[in-house]
Amino acid sequence: MQRKLLSSVGLAAISLLLIAAISNTPLTHAIVVAPTIPSQMNLAGEKVPMNNFGVKEALDREFIVNTYHHSSTILYLKKSSRWFPIIEPILKEEGIPDDFKYLCVIESGLSQVVSPAGAAGFWQFMKKTAPEYDLEVSSTVDERYHVEKSTRAACAYLRESYEVFGSWSLAAASYNMGMGGVSKSLEEQGVENYWDLHLNSETARYVYRILAVKEVMTYPERFGFKLRPNDLYNPYTYRTVTVDKSIDDLSEFALSNGSNLHEMKVLNPWLRKKNLLVGEGQTYTIYFPNTVEK
Repeated sequence: MQRKLLSSVGLAAISLLLIAAISNTPLTHAIVVAPTIPSQMNLAGEKVPMNNFGVKEALDREFIVNTYHHSSTILYLKKSSRWFPIIEPILKEEGIPDDFKYLCVIESGLSQVVSPAGAAGFWQFMKKTAPEYDLEVSSTVDERYHVEKSTRAACAYLRESYEVFGSWSLAAASYNMGMGGVSKSLEEQGVENYWDLHLNSETARYVYRILAVKEVMTYPERFGFKLRPNDLYNPYTYRTVTVDKSIDDLSEFALSNGSNLHEMKVLNPWLRKKNLLVGEGQTYTIYFPNTVEK
C-alpha cells in the first residue's frame, strides 16, 4: 500500500508543537499556514495554464479565502451531501461537466438566496431571464427556487454558451457577466481565452473561485476540514402530490396532506405565496416529507 503523505498543514502543526514542547514555550495563537496550490488543475477537463501571468496568485487568493472562511466552507460541505445527489445526475443528463456543480456553490452557497440585483435561487437567475429558460415566474410561483428545474435551466444556458465560445472557462465566465459581455471583452482585447482577459473584479475572480471551491470540497482534509458522516445533511425523502386546480389556502392543503406549511415551503420553496394559482391545463408536483434524517 502506498504510504500516505502528511499534508503541509499537518507537518507545520507538528513542527510547531515540537518546538513549543522542547522550548517549554506555550503556544498562544492558532497555527495558520498558507494552503498549498496544486501544481496542475483543470476545469471540466480544460487545463489551467498555471504558468501564465497572474494565474497562481489569483488562485492563491481564492484558496486562502475558502480555506480560512471556515463557517461558509463547512456549510458548503454539509449542504453538498444533500444537494449534489440531485444536481449531479441532471448535469450528466444534460451533457454539462460535473465541475459546474461548484459554480452553483459559488453562486448561492447551495441556499435559496436573493442577490442585491434580484437574482434568485441556487443558480441565481434574474426574473427577466428566467422565462427564456422555461422557468415560470408568476404571482404565486417562482421556479428559480425549484432546484431541479433551475438546474436544467442553468444547463441550457451553459450548453448554449459553450456552443458560442467552445470553452468551459469562458462559458463559466459568461454565467457571471453574460455572453455579450464576454464576447465584447474578447474582441476588444484581442485575446482568445479567459486566462488572458482583463475583466471586472467579480468576473476576474469567478473561475478561480470555482477551481478553489472544487479542490477544497474534493479534498477537505487537506485543507483542515474534517467532517464526520453524522455532520453532513442527508437528502430529503419525500412523497409527491400532483395538483391541477388552484389552492386557496396552502396551510390547509398541507395539513390535509399530513404535513404543515413549514415543511411544504422547505421542500417547495418555489411556492411563493399563501395560495397557488393553477391555470387551465397546468399541473404542479408538490413534495411532502416522508422522513427527514437529521
